Amino acid sequence: MRLHLRLGAAILAAMVVGAVPAAGQKSADTLRIVMRDALPNIDPYYNNLRTGVVMHHQGWDTLVYRDPITFKIEPLLATEWKRPDPTTIEFALRPGVKFHDGSPFTADDVVYTINLVSDPASRVSTPSNYVWIEKAEKTGELSVRVKLKRATPAALEYFALVLPIYPKAYREKVGAEGYAKAPIGTGPYKIVKVEPGISIDFERFEDYWAGSPKGRPAIAKLSVRFVPDAATEMTELLAGRADWIWNLNPDQFEPVNRMPHLEAMRKESMRIGYLSLDAGGRTGADNPMTKLKVRQAIFYAIDRKAIADKLVTGGSRVPLAPCVPSQFGCDGELTVYDYNPAKARELLAEAGYASGFDVELASYVLPQWGAAVQNYLLAVGIRAKLNQLQVAALIQRAKAGELRMHLGSWGSYSINDVAAILPNFFDGGADDYARDTDVQKWLIEGGSSNDPEVRKKAYSMALQRITEQAYWVPLHTYVTTYGVSRQLDFTPYSDELPRFYLAKWK
Repeated sequence: MRLHLRLGAAILAAMVVGAVPAAGQKSADTLRIVMRDALPNIDPYYNNLRTGVVMHHQGWDTLVYRDPITFKIEPLLATEWKRPDPTTIEFALRPGVKFHDGSPFTADDVVYTINLVSDPASRVSTPSNYVWIEKAEKTGELSVRVKLKRATPAALEYFALVLPIYPKAYREKVGAEGYAKAPIGTGPYKIVKVEPGISIDFERFEDYWAGSPKGRPAIAKLSVRFVPDAATEMTELLAGRADWIWNLNPDQFEPVNRMPHLEAMRKESMRIGYLSLDAGGRTGADNPMTKLKVRQAIFYAIDRKAIADKLVTGGSRVPLAPCVPSQFGCDGELTVYDYNPAKARELLAEAGYASGFDVELASYVLPQWGAAVQNYLLAVGIRAKLNQLQVAALIQRAKAGELRMHLGSWGSYSINDVAAILPNFFDGGADDYARDTDVQKWLIEGGSSNDPEVRKKAYSMALQRITEQAYWVPLHTYVTTYGVSRQLDFTPYSDELPRFYLAKWK
């Protein structure tokens, strides 16, 4: 409530004074971007924040590109590719491409990157994105063969979205820490300054290769700053110190749109909000979340449709399963949990918690969304203490197995396949709070075949078990809301990847 009032007061004050403090930074040709999910490390492989994905798509290129509208895979650093067998992909690489320091892009850079990030010893932030890779080998100065551990139907989507290419010589010279301080890639923008968790400055890379589907950026500079909360973010936008923010409070959509110098826009994304439950007993073998009836009670206790319709708004939907409805494999005969608080109280009593129980509810989602879940739980006797954390802090605690119940979101790195979400939460890794070996087996089966029917059957079995056992509560799809300067021509896409290199001034 306090955050809501602060945001409302800020907008009201701006409207009263007619705040149009500046025509953005059009005159300086600098797009000022403000975000609240600060990046402690800008290296694409050593953060798993959406903010990091956004940054690496501006400063780095991948082997292939996925069109944001059609989702068709197109050439980028690779000019062509072929799959001689189910576990091999051969890439022909683009000649004449330069890294930001002027060094040439070659097969050595691709082999180095792929072999580094697929090695468990590298301890990348999201190993499930690369665990399917066996190795890469150089077959020529501009050709590479990638061997896969198993058939991976979504391999090219991973190559397009989460496999930016390192410069081998430079990264070996400066090391991981040096690279995080002064990274270089081959992307349309080069990074000129990094203050971890505070700001990142980009400049247009004038030697960016001609003919890229990303194009040559129309805007010369990007200035990215991180702020602690949504209220500060909104204040920066209203005061004319920001030209672009996102994930603003949906309640502020219409008020922002009424501002003469601002425009609000929204787009349903591939991100879903979730409530993770410690069914596997990582926080204690006999904690309430290990009991099926308690987990089912939590499902019945939360009016997910009301949260989607009244809080998220903009066309948000309630997923039946822990995946995005458009993703391959996101279907099956699933257990459906309607809003039924009486049923929730009945199940809690049967589980031995007629008087309810106390539990920490950690969250990094908007406070009013967390408060709604908290209130629904309280209504059936679960006394959840809401603990609002920064994203990085919650992720650290979650991976350490410290959270019995936490709210978060997952965007699947915008990959349109359940292989980009289910393994992250159910393959036995750091984010798996179910620890179900049958689910793990089905996920391996689904990820090891190029046969669509085999994959569908395996994923269907996994989803049936996950929903039947109420391991993980999918709450709603995200509708990404943006606040931008009216002088900025910016297009949002459903894959939740802002493409600043395609933006321009009006």
